[in-house]
Amino acid sequence: MSKMNNLTQRRAMRNRAKLARVSTNRPRLSVFRSSKHIYAQVIDDARGVTVAAASSLDEGLKAKSGANVDAASAVGKLVAERAKQAGVTDVVFDRGEYIYHGRVKALAEGAREGGLNF
Repeated sequence: MSKMNNLTQRRAMRNRAKLARVSTNRPRLSVFRSSKHIYAQVIDDARGVTVAAASSLDEGLKAKSGANVDAASAVGKLVAERAKQAGVTDVVFDRGEYIYHGRVKALAEGAREGGLNF
């Protein structure tokens, strides 16, 4: 295992440990960012299920590039809409190993605009 991979895993686990202390029966909005696309899931850790998910690969968003801030904002709005349909309005934001900047921040702001509270 490379040193860089180990550091990113440690950073992500440190962030999730903080979320576990703060979260009281709220699902988490988890973000994964690749070089070409961005993905978001609302995960209920108590039951171990994914409540809602969206990505820049979804049909309505496929025309946009997944590697820009506009697409990330659209993914945030879409995951918020799907979470609200599933009955979830309050979540905790799990940014993983990524800093809260750029596409990750745009996704969070899009989810807030879509009606999620965190």
